[in-house]
Amino acid sequence: MKLLFKQRFTFGLDTYDIYNEMDETVFTVKSRFALGRKLEIYDRGGNLVGTLIGKVFTFLPTFEMYVGDSLVGTIQKQMTFFKPKFILDCNGWEVNGSFWEWDYSIVDSTGKAVATLTQEFDWTDTYILDIVDDADALAVLMIVIAIDAEKDSRG
Repeated sequence: MKLLFKQRFTFGLDTYDIYNEMDETVFTVKSRFALGRKLEIYDRGGNLVGTLIGKVFTFLPTFEMYVGDSLVGTIQKQMTFFKPKFILDCNGWEVNGSFWEWDYSIVDSTGKAVATLTQEFDWTDTYILDIVDDADALAVLMIVIAIDAEKDSRG
């Protein structure tokens, strides 16, 4: 499954549209005011399907991932030099980035690819997500949103 993740121009709040290969909107992501960063993911029917909440007062950026009201895991940026790395406490996945932070790979505990993420040059943040198993689309999307939010927080 391939998804196109495109940020819309807004002032103060992040909003993203996620399209499939037929250029249909399959998810919409909206930022909400909260103590930490809060991003809600809606399906094409307008139903809330996932939420990311940035934890405050942490040394390294950390996001909690929710499906419905259930906490399904966290994603935390690791202290690295040269290549960004994120650790997930769900699914046994790991996220590794390229030196320039344009390309990322998500792998499982055996090193098998779960998804790849490529950033395109555009006026807004635009990513192409290539997901191996369609069932992982929401989890991969949450990871990409957390990575983008962490990059945005650095300016």
